[in-house]
Amino acid sequence: MAMLPCTAAFLLLSFLQTVRIADSQSFIGINYGQVADNLPPPSATAKLLQSTSIQKVRIYGSDPAIIKALANTGIGIVIGTANGDIPALATDPGFAKSWISTNVLPFYPASNIILVTVGNENLKNKLLPAMQNVQKALKDASLEGKIKVSTVHAMEVLGQSEPPSSGSFDPSYGDLMKGLLEFNSANGSPFAINPYPYFAYASDTRPETLAFCLFQPNAGRMDGSTKINYMNMFDAQVDAVYSALNSMGFKNVEIVVAETGWPYKGDDKEVGASIENAKAYNGNLIAHLRSMVGTPLMPGKSVDTYLFALYDEDLKPGPGSERSFGLFKPDLTMVYDAGLSKSNQTQPPAAAPPAPAPPAATTTTSSTASRSKRWSVFWWVFLELGMFRNGIFRGLFN
Repeated sequence: MAMLPCTAAFLLLSFLQTVRIADSQSFIGINYGQVADNLPPPSATAKLLQSTSIQKVRIYGSDPAIIKALANTGIGIVIGTANGDIPALATDPGFAKSWISTNVLPFYPASNIILVTVGNENLKNKLLPAMQNVQKALKDASLEGKIKVSTVHAMEVLGQSEPPSSGSFDPSYGDLMKGLLEFNSANGSPFAINPYPYFAYASDTRPETLAFCLFQPNAGRMDGSTKINYMNMFDAQVDAVYSALNSMGFKNVEIVVAETGWPYKGDDKEVGASIENAKAYNGNLIAHLRSMVGTPLMPGKSVDTYLFALYDEDLKPGPGSERSFGLFKPDLTMVYDAGLSKSNQTQPPAAAPPAPAPPAATTTTSSTASRSKRWSVFWWVFLELGMFRNGIFRGLFN
């Protein structure tokens, strides 16, 4: 067979990559918080989402107006029970059945509910029986396997996080975590986690830490056990979670990033909260996900990732940054362009400049401290070489 001319071959590869990128947005989701008094109506938000490459939305409750507004859009919806409902869900199967009857059955399948999260960052002894009762209620409604059940964890569930290959869960959660993971494995539901690189930089404001956090060129950090030189924090964090799951015999449980983001402004003392940094983090993360490179320990696929957040929540307490994570304003315009519009999704991500040679020394941190000490680590040089090696040439022939 005669070889295609170079130009034709290039155009064919470009076209196929465009199709692949357009079909691969299902891993990009967003959090839709409602602690605000200035949000647009859910119907307007549904139209906004349809104009983007966002394919999944996570809400922190089960607001019927939002669930109805997303009907017939094809957008996957994650709904959640309140932390305060966990005791009743755990002790009363009837309450769980009533919850599903009220918050799922009137809307599904027109509204594409894909996951029920039982609580948020609330690792208590009653959590597992609550999840089991919600699962049973779904089974009784003939929805087992169609809608998954899980919970969402803070990064502090890890007792060891660096290097990534040594990731392990805090021993104080031992039996509870084992039970939760057995539940995830048995029901095919994901392990959901909330990593926030911004807080790592807030507690370590060196320029190299900022580069690690923002997916910008840097020397990388070596995992001495695997000899992998990690180049971005996101990959290192996800692989640390993978290692923790593997250490307990649950490496096949899917990992989902339930929240991650960067504030575009904050109080005077909040270093790093800026539009420039927020755009860099979210934009580079989205590009990294679209490259389909994956992480060193989970190559060739992108972890489902829910950006935080769709809008600012102006009634949230705490420092200014807590009210400044939104990617869109109440008038539906962008705070900054993170590359979520549908016109962006057909373009391969821009290649990053090559990173310098790796340093001889390694650095370790702990993730057992408070939320504001959620990590430090790394960046993606994978994009220049990795996108073409994995994203196009490998991806085309999978």
